[in-house]
Amino acid sequence: MHIACGAAGKFVMKALFSFYTDALKIALQSIFAHKLRAFLTLIGIIIGVASVVAVGASISGLNTYVVDKVGKVLGTNHFMMARIASSQHLSDDEFERMNRRNKRLNWDDYEWVRDHCSTCAEVGAEVGGQTDLSQEGIDFPGALVFGVTANMVDIEDKTIAEGRFISADEVQRSALVVVLGGDIKDKFFPNVDALGKTLKVRGLPMRVVGVEEKRGSFFGDSVDRHVYIPVSTHLQIFGRNGLQIHGKAMAREAFQPTIEDARVSMRNKHRLKGNEEDDFGLVNTEELNKQIDQFTGSIAAVVVPITLITLIVGGIVVMNIMLVSVTERTFEVGLRKAVGATRKQILMQFLTESGLLCALGGVLGLVLAWGVCQLITTLAGITMTITVGYILLALIVSTAIGMVAGIYPAFKAARLDPIVALTYAT
Repeated sequence: MHIACGAAGKFVMKALFSFYTDALKIALQSIFAHKLRAFLTLIGIIIGVASVVAVGASISGLNTYVVDKVGKVLGTNHFMMARIASSQHLSDDEFERMNRRNKRLNWDDYEWVRDHCSTCAEVGAEVGGQTDLSQEGIDFPGALVFGVTANMVDIEDKTIAEGRFISADEVQRSALVVVLGGDIKDKFFPNVDALGKTLKVRGLPMRVVGVEEKRGSFFGDSVDRHVYIPVSTHLQIFGRNGLQIHGKAMAREAFQPTIEDARVSMRNKHRLKGNEEDDFGLVNTEELNKQIDQFTGSIAAVVVPITLITLIVGGIVVMNIMLVSVTERTFEVGLRKAVGATRKQILMQFLTESGLLCALGGVLGLVLAWGVCQLITTLAGITMTITVGYILLALIVSTAIGMVAGIYPAFKAARLDPIVALTYAT
């Protein structure tokens, strides 16, 4: 009994495998018998798939580009506390509330967080100011002068192209030394080694000890207009402007616990009770990255459905050509039904053909999208990242459209009367 059931099961499996293999073979023969017609039919699918994948690659590339820029400017696993700071746009009411409530951060706040944030890999301080630089008839208006602790080079992942960064000893003794941004170096010391030269900041001659590697612009503002001096020197020259406390986690996995550790340390320093709001602002690169993801996700939600319309148009063309194919192969359908083919088998035959046709268009569309992305990356220098998600979306949608487009032609073929179909070609 068990042997008979097993043999019957094997027979059914073999019959199904044989049917689908034959259906695939006939579909391929039909497609390659009319190569030009098949290609012209697939143009809509090819362009549609290429559009979806290329748009997805552009959005992913934009996301990668902005996140990379944020990482270069702010560093990774990096957070910052200041009197007023937020990763989101503040309304006028929120700003006024912060302005009334929040305290100015001082040097002792920095030292407290540095000593009490046990999970922080680094804690540094920074203070900013703007001034016009002028020396030997050369002017540079609106330079940003940052007073920094020595470890800010590690916290913000800065790359020093020449020389070195500010040292801890120079911070301690308020030394007159400076590290130049790329634009400042090119302006005052073009085509020469700037190390050891003197640049005047607020009239004080400062010895150049390093030059930062160029980082380009960030949201339209150049980050190469910066110069860095010891934070202690900055506080003496510019006065006690808003001090910022910067921290860095040991690893990405420990980022959120580290931020919370620093936040609790600051709340303890300011003697805040459990239900009281923070009287300081806190921002981190993770929140900025989430906002970037939301922004690019919103773009994708609008643009991708629009590009999918091209695939729908391609599906209509496939439906049209499948109707023509049914008309051309009426005698073949009648002959197959006359020798025992069922409606289901005829239906599956034409569905397989239309699905395979669109799947082939999807593959060609992916090849076209890859070529376009490579061309744009080479010519424009913009990295376009083709993601697996958009590849699967394009292939699944194109194949599904092929199946849907083939339903009516396949249903029409399956309903043909074999006698009428056999007399159609005579």
